[in-house]
Amino acid sequence: MSEPRHKSIDEQLAYIHKGAAEIIPETELRAKLEQSAKSGKPLRVYLGVDPTAPDLHLGHTVVLRKLKHFQDMGHTAIFLIGDFSAMIGDPTGQSETRPPLSREQVDANAQTYLAQVYKILDPEKTEVRYNSEWLGKMSSYDVVRLCGHYRLARMLEREDFRSRLEKNLPISVHELLYPLLTACDAVELKSDVELGATEQKFNILVHREIQREYGLSPQVVFTMPILVGLDGAKKMSKSLGNYVGINEPPKDMFGKLMSISDDLMWSYYELLTDFAPPVIVRLKEEVRTGVLHPMDAKMQLAHTIIANFHGEAAARSARDEFQRVFRDRQSPEDAPVRKLPRGAPKRLSALLVELNLAPSRAEAERLIKQGGVEIDGQRVDDVKHEIDLSRPGSRFLLRAGKKKFLRIIVD
Repeated sequence: MSEPRHKSIDEQLAYIHKGAAEIIPETELRAKLEQSAKSGKPLRVYLGVDPTAPDLHLGHTVVLRKLKHFQDMGHTAIFLIGDFSAMIGDPTGQSETRPPLSREQVDANAQTYLAQVYKILDPEKTEVRYNSEWLGKMSSYDVVRLCGHYRLARMLEREDFRSRLEKNLPISVHELLYPLLTACDAVELKSDVELGATEQKFNILVHREIQREYGLSPQVVFTMPILVGLDGAKKMSKSLGNYVGINEPPKDMFGKLMSISDDLMWSYYELLTDFAPPVIVRLKEEVRTGVLHPMDAKMQLAHTIIANFHGEAAARSARDEFQRVFRDRQSPEDAPVRKLPRGAPKRLSALLVELNLAPSRAEAERLIKQGGVEIDGQRVDDVKHEIDLSRPGSRFLLRAGKKKFLRIIVD
């Protein structure tokens, strides 16, 4: 990624404003940027992430990229690993109390985070902290004193808790502590800006208020939109299967990104690339007027995203592979090979089930009838078609659906 060095405050604001959901309050951010410019002291900008799973996906990178933007402008980027808070469990978006993670689970997940995060952030310029550094040392007196700075009524205003109360669902006391304990992160780091997704707004506002209670200048709350997953309907999530992992093979990432809708593509352009807003507007207009085909715009998007994580060469290779398989309808060069024993002719539908290319005989026949099966590039639509397996050494390329290829060799 490029590293622009914006000099004027207006340029800095325009650069970091791209894709932002809310900046609370924006007047304070401008004032902090002006003071930073006068004093030569960079702002302290942080993002806290609880290591609740080992892998990051594109949804996580939306906020990470914004931290990178502040870093590009010369401000101090702090990546906080919530190794202590992960064991409590963030109640945000939870409809019920979830079991806390063990120390072993948290440590294992945290180990994988930095290698992935450094695909975006500059490791030489990133301050990495763990909130167990201070939360793990708090005494019971410290916790009681902290709780005295916030009212229960305010805490129960948050949507997650209010919804559960209305449904007579339990709320554990440790969940009420989560935003207060993580507010200690903002106090300890003396942050000027905290980044988070829109769903983290309540927590970050609590952090801002607790900073003020501890005599610090309150941080600016900077939220980014939730990235919609590949299904175009719900938040990108590994549990929903609608995600793109940043460590996935480039060709898998490319295929997944090409599956998104044309409308969703523009949100991905805004949140996952450094394309300037006027450029995105121009691309969108070119697609609308037919100057640019939507698939070509989407291929450019996929190429750009993959190049950020795997490099230009890998992005080009993934793009060429997609072009060959899906646009030119050629077979993938690395199609897996399956050897079949010599024997009597076998019906194609039965072979598809045997090779796990179809879940059932009925589904295999449906796929054949719809023209979704090819042998050596020739479509087969006869459900009674048989494959000759009597000649050792004979081979053919079998395609089932859009993406499944097998090179069959009779042994």
